[in-house]
Amino acid sequence: MLTKPQPPRIHLPKGWQDCVKLAVLHAIALAHYAIVYARAWAADSINARVRLAAENDQLNERCALLREELRIKDIRMAQIAPQRRPHYGPYERMAILELRAARGWSLKQTADTFLVTPATVTCWMTRIDEQGPDALLQLREPVNKFPDFVRYIVQRLKTLSPSMGKVKIAETLCRAGLHLGTTTVGRILKEEPQPAPEDAAPCTGVVTAKHPNHVWHVDLTAVATSLGFWAPWLPFALPQCWPFCWWVAVVIDHHSRRVLGIETFRNNPTAVSVSRFLECAIHTASATPKYIISDKGQQFWCSVFKDWCDHHGITPRFGAVGQHGSIAIIERFILTLKNGCTHIILLPLRTGAFHQELTCFANWYNQSRPHSSLNGQTPHEVYHDLLPACERPRLEPRARWPRSAPCASPRVPVAGRCGTLILLHVRYHSGRKHLPIVDLRRAAQSKRFGLSRHRRHLLASIAFVVLRCQLGILKQLHCEDGNLHRHRPVNCRASMGANFRWTTTPCFCQDYRESICRICKKRTIQADD
Repeated sequence: MLTKPQPPRIHLPKGWQDCVKLAVLHAIALAHYAIVYARAWAADSINARVRLAAENDQLNERCALLREELRIKDIRMAQIAPQRRPHYGPYERMAILELRAARGWSLKQTADTFLVTPATVTCWMTRIDEQGPDALLQLREPVNKFPDFVRYIVQRLKTLSPSMGKVKIAETLCRAGLHLGTTTVGRILKEEPQPAPEDAAPCTGVVTAKHPNHVWHVDLTAVATSLGFWAPWLPFALPQCWPFCWWVAVVIDHHSRRVLGIETFRNNPTAVSVSRFLECAIHTASATPKYIISDKGQQFWCSVFKDWCDHHGITPRFGAVGQHGSIAIIERFILTLKNGCTHIILLPLRTGAFHQELTCFANWYNQSRPHSSLNGQTPHEVYHDLLPACERPRLEPRARWPRSAPCASPRVPVAGRCGTLILLHVRYHSGRKHLPIVDLRRAAQSKRFGLSRHRRHLLASIAFVVLRCQLGILKQLHCEDGNLHRHRPVNCRASMGANFRWTTTPCFCQDYRESICRICKKRTIQADD
């Protein structure tokens, strides 16, 4: 008789109920570890479908985590009584209705999403046409003396590039031709002013860059592929290597703040790898620096790196350990890189794709991003000694503003007339939405005879064709031998040579010649009276 197999008996430790919560955290962290490792293997696959599946899985995970964050926040707000909940402002009410129109939500869906009642949403819809400063729903309006479109440009630029602060927006618009003060941009964005930074402690042995390629900065940083390294088990951190993070090496010119090189490593690079990276930077820049400033990491504070510097005639300088601001320039760039790129995009797990993202950001940083320490200039302009875009003639949208009156720094003359309309044109470097390139264009304001520019050009082209046909029919050409040649086209003079002349009345030729010259303004028909 067959015996029924008994399940294995697993003896649970005493007090295991007290460790259930911690065990849940360990299980989730271990699953995250395994998923990231498997996804990294799929990202390096030669099969395009496998790579696409890994990317889709990463996107789905990101969306699921965001939905869970919103659910937790909504639960906290739902615990508050409806009468005690904070009210939405007039701008937020309008934004909710705009989102409802974009998503196609019903009253109940909109109310459940934003924790209000359907009657509240209905009240907003009935009072949407209210005007004045006390209206229940309002659009973003300008402040100070600037027109509405100036405020729209600033707010739109902040929406397209959230990492840009008020100083960076003012510098970017200044390079494009619109000079706005930092305080003006701050009032438009309705942001609280940032606290003044503390003064750095005085340091000794300061190296001052006198020209480009005089002093270089080099440093390494780890970029987490999942926005964190924490794990609930010892040593309470994930391994700092691929696929859990990328190691990035950066070299920057001190004088111009230009990024001279950026490289990606899967593991913590050695001194030999850093030396090869600097060799490539020297070859690309076609120049050798006099000083290289770095921290006292194991890649730099060693005999290999010091011997390499002696071989190239470079003096290595090291930042003080524990002293704030000793290598602040390159640390500030690394912070900008993480806040403006790696923390915004979906971080690739393929080496080539991640290196391409870093290269695009470095090119945008050098050519299109104004630098505060360079008075609004870009590193590319300082490195190559070019005319800064912020020093070109500016656009003045205020119609009654005196031309001789001062403007926001730098003070430059007005290009054209005051009160011009400005169009905001934003394009993106290599199609990356987080790398905007801002350009302001002058809008056409005047229209002749009540017609637009395109219609005037169309009517001019039609008139030119009609006149050309009339000339080809009515004009008669004859050579010196007296033979008549009728219905010749107007442009046949070059094919017939110089032995011909127009045979029409003088007033006819003169009128048509002036008409065609006035419309075309490109060629003149020579006629003999």
